Amino acid sequence: MATNNERADPIAQGTFATAKQSFGDLFKWKQRVVVTNELGESHAEWQSPEKFKNPISILMLLSAKNWIYFFVGFFAWTADAFDFHALSIQTVKLASYYHTTKTEITTAITLTLLLRSVGAAVFGLLGDRYGRKWPMVGNMIILGLLQIATIYAQTFQQFLAVRSLFGLFMGGVYGNAISMALENCPTDARGLMSGVLQQGYSFGYVLAACANLGVGGEVETWKTVFWIAAGLSIAAGLLRCLFPESKQFREAKAEGHHISAGDFWEETKTMLAKEWHMCVYCIILMTWFNYYSHTSQDSYTTFMIESKGLANNGATRASILMKTGACVGGTIVGYLSQFIGRRRAIVGAALISCCLIPAWILPNTEAGLSASGFMMQFFVQGAWGVIPIHLTELSPEAFRSSFTGITYQLGNMISSPSAQIVNAIAESNFIRNQSGELVEAYGPTMGIATAIIALGIAVTTALGPEKRGRSLEAAGPAGANVHHHDVEKGLDAGSIAESKRMSMAQVEDSHAERKAES
Repeated sequence: MATNNERADPIAQGTFATAKQSFGDLFKWKQRVVVTNELGESHAEWQSPEKFKNPISILMLLSAKNWIYFFVGFFAWTADAFDFHALSIQTVKLASYYHTTKTEITTAITLTLLLRSVGAAVFGLLGDRYGRKWPMVGNMIILGLLQIATIYAQTFQQFLAVRSLFGLFMGGVYGNAISMALENCPTDARGLMSGVLQQGYSFGYVLAACANLGVGGEVETWKTVFWIAAGLSIAAGLLRCLFPESKQFREAKAEGHHISAGDFWEETKTMLAKEWHMCVYCIILMTWFNYYSHTSQDSYTTFMIESKGLANNGATRASILMKTGACVGGTIVGYLSQFIGRRRAIVGAALISCCLIPAWILPNTEAGLSASGFMMQFFVQGAWGVIPIHLTELSPEAFRSSFTGITYQLGNMISSPSAQIVNAIAESNFIRNQSGELVEAYGPTMGIATAIIALGIAVTTALGPEKRGRSLEAAGPAGANVHHHDVEKGLDAGSIAESKRMSMAQVEDSHAERKAES
């Protein structure tokens, strides 16, 4: 399609050339985009950013069907987070129940994080091959059943075995939920909806924390929280049964496309050969991001209790407010990314979080820690709010589910020891609190680590690519884009393009003749 935009230099080739071009583009208000016409010919041009729009008008762009897809994806992601945090916020109860240490209980968390990448690969590829619907249905129902199995684990060894399986199935949720929710959203709404969607994870934490407060502190009450988690997961799976597949999979089925295993793996190998640089970049980015969230939040409750002297209930309330800030920040920064760009939104939020670190760790009261925790997570999760749509737009077209899920979960796997690293350093170093007593140095440890990570995110994002506004509907299921017919006819790419030009010319001539006759 012809446009009046200024032509730009082509997208650079090579790692260093691409990084140099990306960094320079960050300081240009217009965005360099690749435009493809009806003949398959591409060129780069400068496009002006979208004008700011009222969030209400953006929400009104979604049809009832768009809202259904989004809500199901958000619900699945929230249930997934509730499942995970049902364990992490009840470590003390579980340690008492199984007569072991809190450190041993956290082994289950590490195993869960390590195996999530396996589930992301399995269910992501199933989602790209067969559609988002049934892999998600099976995934969520099995997750719920594994939560129930955890309740009936009699020994600690059985508990670890069930949680390992849980991690495998938990890893499959993100890719299918994110791709289904966003690929069915209007393009102009994707930034805002990405911010809301990502905070399903924080919302799941808030719900789990509220459930934990509601059931009380008795040891056996951990099972009640797990029953609630199981109900949410199974409900998400059953809800997904009620609604149709995503548009591109319905269209491929209606057109009678038969995708063989050979077609699927052929396209997968072609994609990996072409996009492996992007895969590596996104894994590095997601490693930074997962360290960012885990380092700034996992030990914060412990920090408030051990270093600041807050009671358990006060620390829990402050943690809930902290995650509320995450929900608000993710939504707002995700919305802004639609207009200022994905990378500018991430870099800005990361740098602001660096500036907030002193105010984050220095207060000594519950009110002060609640307020500073709210603002810190506003920007930490604000940067995170851009990730679902940023990853989706960077993904190879036909592999959005597997690409987003695997890169996210591999980053999670690499960052899995983050909490243990923070705890080990903090417990080996001491500072004096406001009363002059020696306490474990959680504040300085988290502050220094978070500053390093936030700067790493800013630099990595500034040197990386961006494809804001990219079409998500063009490619069909993985394997449906293998051009067997062209190969069988012995046509090379140039012949195919020439054939398309001739066809377009014939159409234009026909239109001209009709106009002349009239």
